[in-house]
Amino acid sequence: MKLKTLLLTFFISGMLSAQVVFDAKVSKKQLGINERLRVDFTMNKDGDDFEPPSFENFTVVGGPSQSISNSWVNGVRSFSKSYSFYLTPKKRGKFILGQATIEINGETYKTLPINITVTAAIDKPKDPNDPNYIASENIHLVAEVSNSNPYLNEAITVVYKLYVAQNTGVRNWREIDSPRFSDFWSQNIDVKGFDAKQGTYKGEDYRYVILRKTVLYPQKTGKLKIEALSLDVTVEVPSQKRDIFGRAFTSTVNRTVSSGNRTINVKPLPETGKPDSFSGAVGSFGFKITSNKQTLKATEALELKVEVAGKGNLKLFQLPKLVLPSALEVYEPEHTENVQVRGSGMQGSISDAYTVVPNYQGSYPIPNLSFSYFDIKTKRYKTLTSKRLIIEVNEGPTSVSSANNNTSSAVSENVIGSNLKQFSGFKTTTIFQPIDSKTFFKSPLFWGLLLAPFLIIPIFMFIVRNRTIRALDVSGNKIRKTNRLARKYLSEAKKSLGQKEQFYNALERALHNYLKSKLRLETSEFNKEKIEELLGSKKVNTLTLDVFISLLTACELARYTPLSVVDMQNDYDKAATVINALDKQLNS
Repeated sequence: MKLKTLLLTFFISGMLSAQVVFDAKVSKKQLGINERLRVDFTMNKDGDDFEPPSFENFTVVGGPSQSISNSWVNGVRSFSKSYSFYLTPKKRGKFILGQATIEINGETYKTLPINITVTAAIDKPKDPNDPNYIASENIHLVAEVSNSNPYLNEAITVVYKLYVAQNTGVRNWREIDSPRFSDFWSQNIDVKGFDAKQGTYKGEDYRYVILRKTVLYPQKTGKLKIEALSLDVTVEVPSQKRDIFGRAFTSTVNRTVSSGNRTINVKPLPETGKPDSFSGAVGSFGFKITSNKQTLKATEALELKVEVAGKGNLKLFQLPKLVLPSALEVYEPEHTENVQVRGSGMQGSISDAYTVVPNYQGSYPIPNLSFSYFDIKTKRYKTLTSKRLIIEVNEGPTSVSSANNNTSSAVSENVIGSNLKQFSGFKTTTIFQPIDSKTFFKSPLFWGLLLAPFLIIPIFMFIVRNRTIRALDVSGNKIRKTNRLARKYLSEAKKSLGQKEQFYNALERALHNYLKSKLRLETSEFNKEKIEELLGSKKVNTLTLDVFISLLTACELARYTPLSVVDMQNDYDKAATVINALDKQLNS
């Protein structure tokens, strides 16, 4: 009887262990829009090709993180593997968390959909010792708009600043939602380095970093929305606990911060006094027409340039069109823009260059052109008129209308004669030279071409042999390849030795760019823990991994730590060594 019971127990446990379980679990099914949701996809057998749902109504702020558990209880193996995600809702409402899929033993398994309800923001208990509460009070993302009541096509600047309290640190951040400026012409301004500056936020002393600058030109009137920038920030906050030296321990928390939407009111340009020649230019400009020639011959070409220079929406309006007499042949203009976009807006020049060819002799006045724009400073329209130009054509055929012949035959003869003279610039004669009568046979060139293959073939064989030897040298090729990679990614850092901030910024970019190139991943989405997890999964040894992470830490702390050129050289040498070591291990 005992034997039967034991066999039945083993049979039932075997059946249960053979059954595949793959399901999804959430930390809560109802949450506020200011809360986070944790989702775990768990399986009792290892599988491949895991595909999470789209999370279309949520933003992934953490994950996927993977955990595996293996245990033996009374001779029975228990296996569990899970993928975890951390989500923040994008809006309120009722949503369905879709199905995840995975392939286990050739079969595809799916989780069940889960209903999630997102409510309005909820009040969280304000525990002064809670790291999340401290982080929410000590870190703020602000969008500063230079002008909230601009005119149509007037430049405004949006500066996104991250304010951090004095006793709080920021380890890293990443964008989880970038603003889209659908009603604006926009261009980002490069921010060189993230230098911490001293400032105030709501009357208190803070440090701040400028994360992004964007120049906007509103293309519609009325109330326009400037969308928010949202970040996932890793924050280090002090706790109430102290070490034996009295220094406060710090806690690390992840915090989602948003600049919030901003609304501006765009005014239409006044209708009073608007000139007929106005084409939408707003700013402060100069206007001129220039010619590269004042006198020339018929059928010669000259260039007339219509140019506007100054500060304003230079890329957003059209230049006035040049209209010339019919006796001047005019080609389509070549448009040129020499415009720089800075924090205050566009400045530079735009021009249309017309190629003009006169057909007949005479004096040709270039009609005056008018250009109108709305001056932001005076809030009035201004009209500029070009200076009068006269083009003198001294040589060439005479126009039929200016000929003195009265008879039709004379006129016809004049037209024919004039048309023939148009081709006077082309050569119609040539000078023939006798061909050299020397024979090619037995000449120095003949013997040189004859013997050349006997010299080239040994050289070619020598080159091929060396290439073959080099190709078979696997270890040598790997060393040369990794050395090239190290030089490639670290060249910018080497140029900045002695300049602390530039050097460590370049060194950090080199390390991240190496990972981006080698693993084909966007490393801007990783923090140090994720990089450590990823490289660990690639079987990178612990020593190499520790050196790589320590270099990233050194880059972050460099701006707060006094360092010598010797320290920088040591870090540079470490970086070259660790890139070589990583390349060997990732290729093995």
